[in-house]
Amino acid sequence: MLTEIFPAPGISKEDVLQWTASLERYSKHPLSGAILNAAVQAQLPLVKAKSVSERPGQGLIGQLDGDEIRITHRKKLVGTLENIAALLPPTSAGLECVILRNGMYAATLRFLDAPRADGQSFISHLAPIHQFRKIILLSGDRASEVEYLAKTLGIKNALASQSPEQKVAVVRAETAKSPTLFMGDGINDAPALASATVGIAFGQYSNATAEAAGAVILDSTLVKVDELLHISIAMRRILLQSVIGGMALSIIAMGFAAWGFIPPVKGALLQEGIDVLAILNSLRLTFKRKIESDLTA
Repeated sequence: MLTEIFPAPGISKEDVLQWTASLERYSKHPLSGAILNAAVQAQLPLVKAKSVSERPGQGLIGQLDGDEIRITHRKKLVGTLENIAALLPPTSAGLECVILRNGMYAATLRFLDAPRADGQSFISHLAPIHQFRKIILLSGDRASEVEYLAKTLGIKNALASQSPEQKVAVVRAETAKSPTLFMGDGINDAPALASATVGIAFGQYSNATAEAAGAVILDSTLVKVDELLHISIAMRRILLQSVIGGMALSIIAMGFAAWGFIPPVKGALLQEGIDVLAILNSLRLTFKRKIESDLTA
């Protein structure tokens, strides 16, 4: 939710919100929805944008009425554009983005990100139900916001202000130790999704994020993620039943055939029957009407 707008002298809050919303409607970033909702509530018309681009970790850039508007974050300005960094308001809890107009500071937008209603129950059940040994909150947001979310959700390991390259390094390091599952909802998460053992694109994702992920959750709800975990467990169980059961029956049949109890033609038919049983067992999941879940929608 957009909570505050700090415009530069000579610039109105309405102009800032109009510029930002006009660009953010082309973005898949989670904050774009909050900005667009604020523009709708303020009844501000959106301006046609040109040359819009959104590079991972670099923010959003576009042309509005001949002006270049850039939506970025504080850490990209510190060390590179110190003259602009000095104009920024003091940091506080929550998320923020910085607006530049033709390379000049225009405004700072602040947000408060409330955890999902099912977030805490989802996180708390991963270890006892699904045997997750380590949970990490890996985010490009500021430390204050990430620490707040981690504490609220009960996550002990949290890394803030992570660039896409840093996310990839963390995921690769964890994957080298054990299989990993990475869940992301933005274009900045695409490289990490591809680096994990299993990547899940969740909520508002871009085409690059969907292509990098092994699975895509269309509904923005953690219940669907839990259902996916249960489907995966059921698929693995049925796969092992079909493989091990089929091999065991085949070995037993081979033993009877070796002792002369089963002639070649009957042996071939018996093997076909074993294969059909394995296939039918594998199809059991398709006839299951209700998908299991430990969470409620």
